[in-house]
Amino acid sequence: MKLLVTGGAGFIGSNFVRYMLNRYKDYSIVNIDKLTYAGNLDNIDDIRKNKRHSFVRGDICDSKLVEKLVKREEVDVIINFAAETHVDRSITDPEAFIRTDMLGTYTLLEVARKVSVNRYVQISTDEVYGSIEQGSFSETSDLMPSSPYSASKAGADLLTLAYRTTYGLPILITRGSNTYGPYQYPEKLIPLFITNLLQHKKVPLYGDGKNVRDWLYVMDHCSGIDTVLHKGSVGEIYNVGGGNERTNLEITHMVLEELDMKDDMIKFVKDRLGHDWRYSLNCAKLKALGWEPKYPFEKGIKDTVKWYEQNKKWWKKIKSADIKLKK
Repeated sequence: MKLLVTGGAGFIGSNFVRYMLNRYKDYSIVNIDKLTYAGNLDNIDDIRKNKRHSFVRGDICDSKLVEKLVKREEVDVIINFAAETHVDRSITDPEAFIRTDMLGTYTLLEVARKVSVNRYVQISTDEVYGSIEQGSFSETSDLMPSSPYSASKAGADLLTLAYRTTYGLPILITRGSNTYGPYQYPEKLIPLFITNLLQHKKVPLYGDGKNVRDWLYVMDHCSGIDTVLHKGSVGEIYNVGGGNERTNLEITHMVLEELDMKDDMIKFVKDRLGHDWRYSLNCAKLKALGWEPKYPFEKGIKDTVKWYEQNKKWWKKIKSADIKLKK
């Protein structure tokens, strides 16, 4: 099988490419990434020479390039990871999110329709549902996005579903919970806090730190997408959650404990605008296909902290470049 993976030099995308190459020895992958600030060739350095993997630097909004790739490489499946994803950045620069997350998805759907691929998988997020006080979101829950980021992803989901209804496109949608692990850009909570502490800097915790997220280790997320691709029913949506609901304050304490640091390294800061209170996913639909998360949260955190401790060159290069960009 030949896959076109978009955003395959980003966090989840690069882990997924590596996962699929290791799991399916008869699969090959064309990896396209624009290499914006979060796309990083260092993320795929170990697989760049793999004969079943080829990398193309390009924008998913470039319809001519995408169509050319899909036709030339005789792509069977398109899996769309490419997206602007950081809520804080979406608040200050919504336009970039609308362009990539919505226009980029439209471009890919059009190509998938014209070329008639066997599957189109849209990688979405639990944030499209908004916040929930009690219970858990199912795939039929209303969409109530709170930020420009989650709104752009919700719009992309609806467009994807419309292409199924209107054109009969063989689509699948996955909505993952907060994902963490190796190669995550150090602006998200867990890698930011780990790398800050490794630099003996305080960690900025929003509000009172009691916002709740469902945490999913990246390799469990990859296996969930793999399950949906091979066992999911065309036209369906599948939640992919870790079943690990923790407050941001709990996460912070776990990271502090792993690095043998005290609570005085926490700096409470003004809360994020429109900050969702709690995310929670019902993943019974995916579990009915035989999927279960395998990584206990405590092990996932330990492994993640260890990875950032052992890969300081990787994240110091990123944080140094990010500081220069903000000046």
